[in-house]
Amino acid sequence: MSLLVVGLSHRSAPVSVLERAALSADAQVKLLQDTVAAEPSAEAAVLATCNRIELYADVDKFHAGVAELSTLLAQHSGVGLDELTPHLYVHYEDRAVHHFFSVACGLDSMVVGEGQILGQIKDALATAQELHTAGRLLNDLFQQALRVGKRAHSETGIDRAGQSLVTFGLEQLSAGAPVEAWARGKRALVIGAGSMSSLAAATLARAGVAEVVVANRTFDRAERLAEILNEQGGTDLPARAIPMDAVPDELTRADIAVSCTGATGLVLPAGAVAAAVEGRTGAPALRRAAVRSGLPPTSVGTEEGCPLELSAVQGANGFSVMGEAAVAGMDAATLEQHAAWVDNGTVDRRDNRHSLDADSDVITALAATAALVGRVPERRRPESAVEAPRPAPVLSLLDLAMPRDIDAAVHRLLGVRLVDIESLAEASADAPMAADVDQVRRIVSDEVAAFGAAQRAAHITPTVVALRTMAADVVAGEIARLDGRLPGLDEKQRGEITQTVRRVVDKLLHAPTVRVKQLAAEPGGAGYADALRTLFDLDPETVAAVSRAEDSKHTESVMNAENAENRGRA
Repeated sequence: MSLLVVGLSHRSAPVSVLERAALSADAQVKLLQDTVAAEPSAEAAVLATCNRIELYADVDKFHAGVAELSTLLAQHSGVGLDELTPHLYVHYEDRAVHHFFSVACGLDSMVVGEGQILGQIKDALATAQELHTAGRLLNDLFQQALRVGKRAHSETGIDRAGQSLVTFGLEQLSAGAPVEAWARGKRALVIGAGSMSSLAAATLARAGVAEVVVANRTFDRAERLAEILNEQGGTDLPARAIPMDAVPDELTRADIAVSCTGATGLVLPAGAVAAAVEGRTGAPALRRAAVRSGLPPTSVGTEEGCPLELSAVQGANGFSVMGEAAVAGMDAATLEQHAAWVDNGTVDRRDNRHSLDADSDVITALAATAALVGRVPERRRPESAVEAPRPAPVLSLLDLAMPRDIDAAVHRLLGVRLVDIESLAEASADAPMAADVDQVRRIVSDEVAAFGAAQRAAHITPTVVALRTMAADVVAGEIARLDGRLPGLDEKQRGEITQTVRRVVDKLLHAPTVRVKQLAAEPGGAGYADALRTLFDLDPETVAAVSRAEDSKHTESVMNAENAENRGRA
């Protein structure tokens, strides 16, 4: 069996695709169950965050595994396979391990070096263990990834290169000002009570906001988060919980709102945000519009049935498809068609060829247009739109959910600043890389080599155990035959003979078994297990039974260690 990962992230897919492909908690459970039920997969785990969806599996066939995992991702995400496939990436065996360790260290995060991914990996492992879809390989992989991530943060300065997505988002909202100075004294609303929302609430509390209000679909969880915030030492922050239906009223009083829920629909539509701004300022939250200087507004006609390409002039203040802006800079054939449409006539588009008839038709079209708008239009392109100055925002919104919680149309509301996953991706693309990143990459490479060696060595262990079991059976059989031939042996004599034979067998097997484990740990060493089985004519079923027993014992020990750690934290 071999490790395979199929996924998509902010590096391979636009936010619009990630948003549609986002998996709910129920969808993740069903995806895991369907993956282990599929023929190529023996184990499965899903890592789903706000900017990545990855399916990890232990497969026995590469091509069949890729096809099956891709199909399952498309099926459970709701995005068609044809649309999803161009955005998927595939990693196999050591490359899959390298990718996952890089993810655990924050090298593949939207904000390089952020440590929140470690908690998300731990949650993914816990889910797979709870559903019994993680076996020895994935348990080892995820546990080692957590250790590698912690090592990277403790041994390097990767923390200086990155920060949590929450902190980065707040920095974008503060527009260059220190987050503490910008947030101090503001009222904050946090929608959601999961790990990301909890981190946002704690970050805002440390930044010095005047109040944190927590809203969640499960009110008990909102209350619990508020209690934790109130109990934090070093701050006098008042925190309180509200039900979700109280969010519109609370939004009117908030200066900052952070939303990260698992909702599949919008939590804050543009209308609700506009109403909140209007309730706070007493003035309508008008949509931002571009203005065109020096162009008188027109109001003749509608767009219905217009044959022209309107993208160049659409959105201009006072724009009319029958006005001057619509025909400025158009060629003769296009202008002729437009004039005919204005007069409710129809005409076929003609080739742009000069002739007396064409010139005559153009003159007629120009005359019709001049009669309509009062002047002959200049042959020019529409003037560029000038961005209208925006007032300082009275409401700052941070949307960390995938799919989005806050309507993207909010970007166009005056008095509101919205930072979402898409804008964070654009901002992080130009973020500087710290020198410590190279050191983390070296750590990842070393850990990948060590993990591969350990897995290859573990792969041959069942074969070695089966060999020693067979040798012990041979010794027991020969001692039984000796008892039949020499029935007069006393217990001491029999014990000495038995011990001598066992020592001989152990010494004969010691050097070969130690050496074969060393060779198997090297790249390309997987064939030594097959050679050992062939040389000693070992029963494949015996080897498989030993392997299953070892895996079961290993998984149980991992689960016990995890439960002990959870009890210790509790």
